[in-house]
Amino acid sequence: MDRFDTLFARLARSTFRSRFRLGQKERQYCLDKGAEKVSEHAADFVARRLAPAEPLNDGKQTPMRGHPVFIAQHATATCCRGCLEKWHNIPQHQALSDEQQAYIVQVIFHWLVIQMNPPR
Repeated sequence: MDRFDTLFARLARSTFRSRFRLGQKERQYCLDKGAEKVSEHAADFVARRLAPAEPLNDGKQTPMRGHPVFIAQHATATCCRGCLEKWHNIPQHQALSDEQQAYIVQVIFHWLVIQMNPPR
């Protein structure tokens, strides 16, 4: 069983979370940049926008479009500290550890891989 199976099953039951999909532009961006670069972007966004104990504009810091990682963050409930607490049991008002940041990037990347490789 995949380590994210339970999480992704829960996310699939959410009307809001399950509506997110990569569009052609975002898919092409992933293809053009490659997995390593997109993963670096995810790590950077997490470090700058989520990792502080009190992120700037928390709850509104992740755009709904403009980058595949942003879409993935909304789809995986890794978009703000409130969602991280509700969906991932990562407490608010504490700086994220390196391990927590790595977990968040893995969740985002896992969703992107699923989107880039849909079942036939």
